[in-house]
Amino acid sequence: MNSSIEQHYNQQLPTYLDILRKMVEINSFTANSAGVNRLGEYTALVFSNLGFQSEFIQSVNPKFGKHLFIQPQRQDADQLPTIAMISHLDTVFPPEEEQLNDFSWRVEGERAYGPGTVDIKGGTVMIYMVLDGLRNFAPKIFERVRWLVCLDASEETLSEDFGQSCLERLPEASTLACLVFEGGTPNPNALPIVTARKGRAEFRITTEGRGAHAGNYHKQGANAIVQLAKSIQDVATFTDYANNITFNVGVVQGGSVVNRVPHSAQALVEMRSFDPLIFEQGVERMLSLDGGSQISSFDGYPCRVRVELISRNPPWPRNPQTDRLFDVWSECATPFGARLIPEQRGGLSDGNLLWNRHPTLDGLGPSGNNAHCSERSADGNKEQEYVLLSSFIPKALINYSAIIRLVKTTDKSG
Repeated sequence: MNSSIEQHYNQQLPTYLDILRKMVEINSFTANSAGVNRLGEYTALVFSNLGFQSEFIQSVNPKFGKHLFIQPQRQDADQLPTIAMISHLDTVFPPEEEQLNDFSWRVEGERAYGPGTVDIKGGTVMIYMVLDGLRNFAPKIFERVRWLVCLDASEETLSEDFGQSCLERLPEASTLACLVFEGGTPNPNALPIVTARKGRAEFRITTEGRGAHAGNYHKQGANAIVQLAKSIQDVATFTDYANNITFNVGVVQGGSVVNRVPHSAQALVEMRSFDPLIFEQGVERMLSLDGGSQISSFDGYPCRVRVELISRNPPWPRNPQTDRLFDVWSECATPFGARLIPEQRGGLSDGNLLWNRHPTLDGLGPSGNNAHCSERSADGNKEQEYVLLSSFIPKALINYSAIIRLVKTTDKSG
């Protein structure tokens, strides 16, 4: 490896981190569309330094911001192999939460704290670092690829419209890779790279009973909350850790006043699984509760259970194309004294929307921890989201080297 690129990264690191600071200082909570769009505009300005041009696409949900696609303007783009580099603009922190918890950019030792530092504004900066390195130190490789930087405006809701927009811009035959720059997991012995993610399905359970005065006519009532409790107990038995499938009852609502037998209740359930077959079996098992009835009034009026599938995002399982990319990255990490290990994550990313059409690898951003956490406590039991500053250059060098290897081994022009 040419030491010039490492020297360049060391010299430019303050500039990269200043970009990250400015990104973190823009609140881009998913529902804050104005903030998401401000971050998009700033990100477009940053990448214009590389000669890239930007295209904004409004999210299908009008409450969300604009997706951003950035690429060099080239006449021969259609003749070049494509590498997509994926990040997102949104975070999970409303402005009020950031203010309440004094959650803002601050650097303490090797850690930079702040909303989105690791999930995923640090990943966006990593993309910029890699492209900056390729443009300056591997210009022939840089010119032989159509680079497409894709930034989701509403990833925290896993927006399928973003995935569709990506696929519309990615040629079926000539896309070499979709590289997702979600943050890496700190590990003292190895660098985890994401090669699989769980799928997720969300369900709504609604129970309908019969209301009644809780004092005078209790026996006439069919208690929808009690029926929901029975259904929740059934759902709890579906979790099977041995087969890596979980069901979580996350929201429960029902009733109106305490002196009334409740006539309706509702629960929201999410299911997650790595295996596509087990995932489908889990969906069927949840839907089998639809139409059930276990609770009735004294005179036999039955409660009814209705189960709706609200959304489904299938798993991204281990697969040969992802494994091939992992092998390239692993081989390129060795000269830097790093060892990569495959990681399967329970959370979803935009990789879930792309892996079955194009080779996809994830977890390529800098390492950090406590994503989605804005709280901290004096005893250290609560700690805010942070990114490890020391992880930027090693990860950038591995990504830089692996992309060069990938292009050289797949470009028929040699």
